[in-house]
Amino acid sequence: MSEEPSAGESPAPIESLDEGELRQASASTIAHYDQSAESFWQGTKDHDVSQNVEALLRHIESESPFVILDIGCGPGRDLKTFCDLRHAPVGLDGCPSFVQMAREHTGVEVLHQDFLALDLTASRFDGVFANAVLFHVPTQELPRVLGELYAALKPGGVFFASNPRGPDLERYNGQRYGSYLCLETWTQYVTAAGFSPIEHYFRPPGLPRDEQPWLASVWRKPRE
Repeated sequence: MSEEPSAGESPAPIESLDEGELRQASASTIAHYDQSAESFWQGTKDHDVSQNVEALLRHIESESPFVILDIGCGPGRDLKTFCDLRHAPVGLDGCPSFVQMAREHTGVEVLHQDFLALDLTASRFDGVFANAVLFHVPTQELPRVLGELYAALKPGGVFFASNPRGPDLERYNGQRYGSYLCLETWTQYVTAAGFSPIEHYFRPPGLPRDEQPWLASVWRKPRE
């Protein structure tokens, strides 16, 4: 049973897609990653996102080990990090090659699910880690996806997201579909889903704002 988020209104979607356009946006994005899975792994496996991992973990108030959903886990880099830290991660990705690779790299449960058709257990997770992934969700579907992540968290659970920031623009970038939101618009979407803000920052650290293309934010599901 889904839990009702607190009252609030999401912004109007930037683009309105019909059912066929939604399916195409998802299929095209997944196909791009599936076709380039090995090169993606080689190009990203050594990326340092420890700042993001730490931002999630330090705000979780449950007893360790934490049950963490790594949504859009890709080939499993961050899943492996959570395993090495002795937590209990579960991966999720829509790309078949990534799901197979993540399972091979970590040995943990990895769900094969399209973001447009999530099927998550209510109140299962202490934390949700969405690193460089939710920007692929069309804005008209973002309230539903955020609501499903809200329902999948335990009361008091923590939601981390990192997305490329932008001037509220939604479009294809090659084969990949993306929504590029400013802090204010992203905040409206997430608070409308029921989350309370904890902190946000821009990445990479130590650079001028115009050289920090990533917006990272941390949120809490209120306790009952």
